[in-house]
Amino acid sequence: MNVTIVGRGVALTDAMKDHITKVVEEVEKYNLGIIHSVVAVEKDKRDFFTVEIIMNIPEKGTAVVHYRDKDMYTALDKAKDKLEKLLRRYHDRKIDHHKKDRIEELIVEETQDEIVEMPLDIEKPVSVEEAIEEFKNSGLYFMVFRDLSGEKRVIYRRKDGKLGLY
Repeated sequence: MNVTIVGRGVALTDAMKDHITKVVEEVEKYNLGIIHSVVAVEKDKRDFFTVEIIMNIPEKGTAVVHYRDKDMYTALDKAKDKLEKLLRRYHDRKIDHHKKDRIEELIVEETQDEIVEMPLDIEKPVSVEEAIEEFKNSGLYFMVFRDLSGEKRVIYRRKDGKLGLY
């Protein structure tokens, strides 16, 4: 990663440049592939320091953070805190996005239904009472049968526990 340090209205000492470099290196822990960083330190007429950190991040764009304080080191540390919060959000979104994709793939694989053909034994007609007794003893969810008049009928269990008949 390239780091550019700019001082506007202030002469940056080696100690200041080292501190700025350490701050920029600390935010690399988020593994966002930061391409280029610019840290600008500006001192205004009232002796306030404004620290601006600009980072170019692939797939996210540019992250810009400002902070203003009487002390340059305090302004830099506070700007670093803001930048870390922003980069942590980017990192968490990136991580969560990948987990979500993997979970959706697993759900899609699990929801595929398998159809198993069963033989339908409705050759001989039975009375409705006989079909009910056979259905109660079988433990099935529904049963298709032919009644004494020759019509196809369905008996099933309802949600309230009673039996339904078509």
